[in-house]
Amino acid sequence: MSANATRRVRFVRNRYNQMLRIPREFELPGEEAILRKEGNRLIVEPVGLGSLAELMKSWTESIEEEFPKIDDLPAEPVEI
Repeated sequence: MSANATRRVRFVRNRYNQMLRIPREFELPGEEAILRKEGNRLIVEPVGLGSLAELMKSWTESIEEEFPKIDDLPAEPVEI
């Protein structure tokens, strides 16, 4: 899907709220989002993941990459 993809969507209304059905190709990661209004536009942004563990849980693909060996070890710590 291109960055500028558009799609017509429908609103759903329950008693007190208007809701937007978000198509699968526009789904955001996580369980929460930030919503703000700019003129006639609504901007929806995912809430940043809080920890490395949460970020790793959100990944859907596994990392198959081999990491290179490190020949030079880091310098020994020196007390100053």
